[in-house]
Amino acid sequence: MKVAFYPGCVAKGGAPELYQSVKRIVEPLGITPTELFDAACTGAGVLTERNPLLADTLNGRTFAMAERQGLPIMTICSTCTGTMLACNARLQDPERRGQVNALLAPEKLEYRGTTEIKHLLWMLVEDVGLQRVAALVKRPLTGLRVAPFYGCYLVRPSALVDDSRRDRDTYLEQLIAALGGEPVEYDSARKCCGFPIITMNRENGLRMTGRNIADAKEHGADVMVTPCPLCHLNLDGQQQEAARALGVPLGVPILHLPQLIGLAFGHTPAELGMGHHLVGPGSTLHRYGQPAEAAGAR
Repeated sequence: MKVAFYPGCVAKGGAPELYQSVKRIVEPLGITPTELFDAACTGAGVLTERNPLLADTLNGRTFAMAERQGLPIMTICSTCTGTMLACNARLQDPERRGQVNALLAPEKLEYRGTTEIKHLLWMLVEDVGLQRVAALVKRPLTGLRVAPFYGCYLVRPSALVDDSRRDRDTYLEQLIAALGGEPVEYDSARKCCGFPIITMNRENGLRMTGRNIADAKEHGADVMVTPCPLCHLNLDGQQQEAARALGVPLGVPILHLPQLIGLAFGHTPAELGMGHHLVGPGSTLHRYGQPAEAAGAR
């Protein structure tokens, strides 16, 4: 299955372990990525508020690149996915698409409105299939209680993210089970991580972050897994301050989606870049036989 791979900004910057782990797992899954190296940032919604036409043009340019190759776009960031889906919906309007294409013309690019955008999580369930995923498991996540954390952009707005598949808000649980782990049910799984307000109202943002993690921990989670690197940066990177803001200990490791898959496929924490994590998963992973101390995961 060939895809136009859009890694986004964070996987090449703040969370390089995400890009590293994706590269480890896609080939055995039968996914052949053609990376869109010249694509721009989606604007993460912020640019859309400031300059809608610029945001639509930048995303339309990416869509046109994928369309020219005749490939669907695979994303690994929920925020990129949601931003792209919203833009693609706007570009179904011929007048808006004409405005964008006029700006793309100097690059000899034209978007015709046919590009499909899918997050890796959606592709795993809908295109690869969970049976194939399960067949690739070499080290089942037996005994590991995993709390799914969807964040915002993969579950809403429903008109964009689940128009054709109404069960997409259960895909993480299905995948965790296919990997041999135990999905943890808790109220915060589909709430905002707090990232959007962390620079405007840090105290409330930290409390949001902390409550999500505390909820997962109270329901017995060993680790949390998220398909969004911005959620990961917040849940992992801000966890120590979030614990102080709430006045409770947290210490829950946060895994990127492909890291969780990579572990089950037999890769070591070091191969999956877990040494980058601020809340080290080493002692937790040791519970199911991973030699974490030698693998670079704290």
